[in-house]
Amino acid sequence: MKLLADRRRHPMALVVLLLVGLLLTGGAYALFTQTSSANASTAASASDIEEGKKLFAANCATCHGLNAEGSKAGPGLIGVGAAAVDFQVGTGRMPLQANGPQARVKEPQFNDEQTAQLAAYVGSLGPGPAIPEAQYLDPKKGDPAAGGGLFRTNCAMCHNVVGAGGALTRGKYAPNLSEVSPKHLYQAMQTGPQNMPIFNDANLTPEDKRDIISYIREVSENPSPGGFKLGSLGPVAEGLFIWFFGLAAVIGITVWLSSRAK
Repeated sequence: MKLLADRRRHPMALVVLLLVGLLLTGGAYALFTQTSSANASTAASASDIEEGKKLFAANCATCHGLNAEGSKAGPGLIGVGAAAVDFQVGTGRMPLQANGPQARVKEPQFNDEQTAQLAAYVGSLGPGPAIPEAQYLDPKKGDPAAGGGLFRTNCAMCHNVVGAGGALTRGKYAPNLSEVSPKHLYQAMQTGPQNMPIFNDANLTPEDKRDIISYIREVSENPSPGGFKLGSLGPVAEGLFIWFFGLAAVIGITVWLSSRAK
């Protein structure tokens, strides 16, 4: 017993325990990573991944590194997932047109097949958000009322209560969501592009994301019963409109009456 107690108090005992703990933790993480990566790229064929790798080397490696490890010109992409690539490339934000506060939407440089191949390649490099399933992209299956509550809680402070967008700091902005496709809306919530936070499934479930998409579609497609929407920016824009044109009308009428009195 005394010998056993002496061994437990040996200075190297703590080091050995730490090494064993690190080995077990590292092994478990590696197993989880491989499993997650395999699940994320299940739908991607080997040929898609290979073609995506060629497209990446020709069009993306200059900024993101030949193996997507990143460089001074662009961040690493290992672990961002297929959804992030599909969003950035599918909306034309990438390849980047010019340096600025944030990437702007433009006509996509790649077609749908090439975009899917690029997404498959980057998705194969590490675990990350996968392309969302079609069942979560159908606005008709969502609950716009529930989605409206979630949107006002999580999104309206930047995108406006009806998704009309708005200005942020230092030249950045929250885009108008009325014409964004359901897939890209879902992927934006998944991946948190630009200044947007990431809403993973623990924050917003896939059903919650579908409800938000349903709400955005409803408020975007419904006509305005009051006439001009004024950008759907709410009482501030409407008040400014009335103040500017109403005051101008009052001044004009006053000047006209004054001139007639003379």
